[in-house]
Amino acid sequence: MHYAILCYHSEEVVTAWTKEQNEEVMGRLEKVRQRIAKDGKLGPVARLLPTTAATTLRKDRDPPLIIDGPFAETKEQFLGFYIVDVADLDEALGIARELGEANPGGAFEVRPLAVYYPAGV
Repeated sequence: MHYAILCYHSEEVVTAWTKEQNEEVMGRLEKVRQRIAKDGKLGPVARLLPTTAATTLRKDRDPPLIIDGPFAETKEQFLGFYIVDVADLDEALGIARELGEANPGGAFEVRPLAVYYPAGV
């Protein structure tokens, strides 16, 4: 079963990290990533640029409205994701727990995927 592990955190907190703090967190996350990859359970991983770089297409009107920024204002922003191929939800939650230990704060949403175009996943 494929699961997406969606990573959320406050951009205000993350962008305030020093270069050294960011490298420390990314190093801890890399150790988790390497272990999952070694186990053959890792699909695509992406770190998103800040929401200030986002553009949203709102389709609740015609013509659609194009605006700068994310689609909703929240305290935590969607920062990136991991795709994992694991036996079940418990295994996906175990990986999310490891990621949470490596990157304090924020939240990890674990959601099953229906893969339509596998492209290497």
